[in-house]
Amino acid sequence: MTTGARGPIETATAELAAWLAGAAGEPVPVGPPRPDDDGARLTLWPLELRAARQTRGSGGVREPYRFTVRYLLCAGGPAALPGLDRVLTAATAGGEHTVVLEAGDPRLWQAFGTGPRPALLIDVAAQVAHAGTAAPPVLAPLRLRQLELLTFDGRVVGPAEQPLAAVRVEVIGQPYATSTDPAGRFRMVGVPHDPDHPGPVRLRLTSRGQVLTAEVDPAEPDIVIVCPPPSR
Repeated sequence: MTTGARGPIETATAELAAWLAGAAGEPVPVGPPRPDDDGARLTLWPLELRAARQTRGSGGVREPYRFTVRYLLCAGGPAALPGLDRVLTAATAGGEHTVVLEAGDPRLWQAFGTGPRPALLIDVAAQVAHAGTAAPPVLAPLRLRQLELLTFDGRVVGPAEQPLAAVRVEVIGQPYATSTDPAGRFRMVGVPHDPDHPGPVRLRLTSRGQVLTAEVDPAEPDIVIVCPPPSR
């Protein structure tokens, strides 16, 4: 995580160096291994950045970019081996950091211009946090509105008041649907309705490939929807 004005890599390095000082019993300088090391100290260097598994935000929130910093911790010589032992013991006992024993590749040491040395690789999780958008202030008292739950009945008929059965009736924009019975009747139960904004309820009727929309007054005691005959 980013602390103050420091970036994620700098922060992870400082936190790891502080932990290593406690585990090794002495300060661990940050820098690449050099051929002219005196051999009495450990050195720490960020060797590689690896992408970690990303997560998706929700509700428009952008998640941090996650990655892993792999560090090289090496002993300059025999005098630094006790400190390396103490770090390895602390890391494997506490489980705070992931230790990888894969620092023996000769090409790694050739890149630093020095011979192979006893070393550990330590993986540290880091992330780039993105500044979020501040929510606008609430300038007025909150007002809670309670919606009415309506139940209403109706009939779907064709020409000459012929009842239409098996017609799907659904409230547009809401997950409420039913079908007419053999007498063409239907019942809608628990449909939310705002009493401060009274108005019709919009229905969609589907039957035999035909789709019809209708607006009905839920307070009407006898709702009748007339469907036109199928087009030929």
